[in-house]
Amino acid sequence: MADHISSILVVDDEEEIRKILSRILEKEGFKVVTAADGQQAMQKICFETPDAVLLDVRMPGLSGMEVLKKIKEIDDDLPVVLVTAYADIHQAVTAMKEGAYDYLAKPFDNDEVVWITRRALAEGQLKRNLKSIDNNYSGNFGLIENMGPSDKIARLVADIHRVAKSGFSVVIIGETGTGKELVARAIHEDSPRAEGPFVAVDCGAIPENLLESELFGHEKGSFTGADRQKLGKFELAHGGSLFMDEIGNMPAGSQAKFLRVLQDRKLYRVGGVKPVNVDIRLIVATNQDLQEMAVGGGFRKDLYYRLSEFTIRIPSLRERKEDIPYLAKRFLDRANIELQKTITGFTDEAVETLMSYNWPGNVRQLRSVIRRAALVATETITEKDLNIKRASVPGMAFSPKVQGTPWKNASLSEIVQQSVLAVEKEVLTEVLKFTGGNKARAARLLQVDYKTMHTKAKKFGIQQNGGENDDETQAR
Repeated sequence: MADHISSILVVDDEEEIRKILSRILEKEGFKVVTAADGQQAMQKICFETPDAVLLDVRMPGLSGMEVLKKIKEIDDDLPVVLVTAYADIHQAVTAMKEGAYDYLAKPFDNDEVVWITRRALAEGQLKRNLKSIDNNYSGNFGLIENMGPSDKIARLVADIHRVAKSGFSVVIIGETGTGKELVARAIHEDSPRAEGPFVAVDCGAIPENLLESELFGHEKGSFTGADRQKLGKFELAHGGSLFMDEIGNMPAGSQAKFLRVLQDRKLYRVGGVKPVNVDIRLIVATNQDLQEMAVGGGFRKDLYYRLSEFTIRIPSLRERKEDIPYLAKRFLDRANIELQKTITGFTDEAVETLMSYNWPGNVRQLRSVIRRAALVATETITEKDLNIKRASVPGMAFSPKVQGTPWKNASLSEIVQQSVLAVEKEVLTEVLKFTGGNKARAARLLQVDYKTMHTKAKKFGIQQNGGENDDETQAR
């Protein structure tokens, strides 16, 4: 299905301004409709149904303020950006309290026009998506607000609503920072188990020798240091939902016991002989391909089939860049409140960087970047304030050099193997630079387990400051 082409209504009594704005917006792929006065504008709104309006404040006949009021009476969700002379900025700010989304001051910058228009469209799309959802589904309004107004997120929310009412086990697939725990909580809160507990556990953060105790609990005296009985995550989640992140990192031995508990709906605490009945809804998450792991022997096939009754894939931020303007403004607004600052927005270069950057850490990284930029910025956020360099993130092109004339001393397969190792070393080096030496975070970015990352870094002799500090608090 073809993507929707957003329609922008430009209202200004000056023909030259209408032409300039039309050229700027059409160049970005928007459909532009124009009106020379307020009366024409109202007719266009009734018959053309635009997605956003750029509205001049001072016009003969109906003023911009009067047109704004009429628009809000017809469609309160239609975003309106006021176009005003610098001297009328105070009036434009006042109009924002009456429902205007934002304002553009003449003379305006081309990139600023595009940036504000995209943000206004995102805001309008967000409101439409919220209203299109069943009223009984209000628990997940916050999910759309936190993840963005794009169609991809709207489809994700529809999938969540579809599976939440069932008792299906759910596999959530997504890169680090995409919001896997956020999605898991949304499933729980929209399910019949919403009044029960939601318990989260990160399988990648628990040492193998403690995993079974964490999941199933243990009895007093079952091992050295077990000075009291402890309930595991399964029992704590009884009657609710158990969310297990990084499920692909679960050791093979624990997978068998895990499967048995899922099948029997009962468990034995470590050191215990009495079965304990458990009633949970299981939601798991991974940044790996569980099906591929199951085929390759890295994950039990029977456990994979048991878990994957329904699969939800969260799109990465680079797959839905239309959400970036909305999210960037949202994070900046939050940062302004937190830091008690009044950063007004982003420079043209900063906008270009935000939209072109690959975002390997996804929404979590965007939030951190904006928050830091707001801290160091003075009036507006600049490219320098963002402090992101495309050459230093995963996803860059690597081109290791093969020295000399290798074909004289080695076979083709040996040369290829040497090149592969060189690429692998360079990738690992760059990613560990990006994570500040944090191997756990680097493993998540590269979608490998921590042991593999640690072994390979040691193999290649890669040392980064902070490399032994692998503790990381992640907001999923």
